[in-house]
Amino acid sequence: MTTRDCASPSAAPRPAPAAELGGLVAAVARGDRTAYARLYRAVAAPVYGTALRTLRSPSQAEEVAQEVLLEVWRTAAAYRPGRGTVMAWVLTIARRRAVDRARAARAAADRELRVALREQPVREPGAEPVAEQVERAFDAGRVRSALARLSGVQRESLVLAYYGGYSQREIARALGVPLGTVKTRMRDGLLRLRAAFDGA
Repeated sequence: MTTRDCASPSAAPRPAPAAELGGLVAAVARGDRTAYARLYRAVAAPVYGTALRTLRSPSQAEEVAQEVLLEVWRTAAAYRPGRGTVMAWVLTIARRRAVDRARAARAAADRELRVALREQPVREPGAEPVAEQVERAFDAGRVRSALARLSGVQRESLVLAYYGGYSQREIARALGVPLGTVKTRMRDGLLRLRAAFDGA
């Protein structure tokens, strides 16, 4: 089964509880391949979805998802529970990898166009290059700084919603908390993020 198969609505598993994912990552860090297979099934669909939303290309998203899942296997020992949930950690890796791929693709396209035209590529007035759009939307340092100001529970709810594509009800089920609690955490987290960006 590919990551794309895992991402289809009929095949996607329900989000695993945060505590279960934490146990799986700890086992993966010890080289447990069975735990890795279970972790793979739990995170493959959200990883693919995160990459697809950034890249808009199923084949590119599939490649990035495989890279992310390999990185998770190699760096499981680096996961620190105090910094957020496993899902938040994995989706942060996925977002970073997808943004890097988008920037690289745009840079390659720009180089090819320059060679073909022997001059700078012509852009419509006011049009913003894709690489700059991605950089503006996903400026890693600024986002990390703003997210770091949130509480752990606010951060994990927002990461699951906006990077993982989970509904509030799915987040509540994954974290084992009432739906109203998730809504409150997300509202408060968004308010604090807005304040952080306004003050930047």
